[in-house]
Amino acid sequence: MAKLTVFGVEGLPEITPGMDLAEMVHAAAAAQGDPLVDRDIVLVTSKIVSKAEDCIVDLADIEPSPFATRWSEKWEKDPRVTEVVLQASQRVVRQIGPVLITETHHGFCCANSGVDQSSSGGDGLILTLPVDPDATCRAHRARFAELGVDVAVIMTDTFGRP
Repeated sequence: MAKLTVFGVEGLPEITPGMDLAEMVHAAAAAQGDPLVDRDIVLVTSKIVSKAEDCIVDLADIEPSPFATRWSEKWEKDPRVTEVVLQASQRVVRQIGPVLITETHHGFCCANSGVDQSSSGGDGLILTLPVDPDATCRAHRARFAELGVDVAVIMTDTFGRP
């Protein structure tokens, strides 16, 4: 009979640019007594991938456009964050109060282009979505194979929805 087991990997540090997520997940899973095995499915959040791939924006480096400034004043938002949201989008689908529903360059429709202010790891820093999630998952899968396990890799994100 087939069995499904779901477990979290504990003991990972704060992720910073350049970290080898596959190696870290592989080692942490083994250390907690849940070593990865062939045919496992590894889910990684887009936030930790964004950190590892340095999709971190320092707001001090952002010069907001006139549109971002006007829109942000109306909704009491930081115009630099609004500018990053606009730069990460290919179009604004809808405005709902202080939230921009956008279509990202990836083709995802989500709140504020998936820009995350809560998990950046530093004051004045925000995260954008990974540039090419599919390529990242393929690279992580290849890295897991180098570590001796044939696993699938899925990148997850709630896009602000439960």
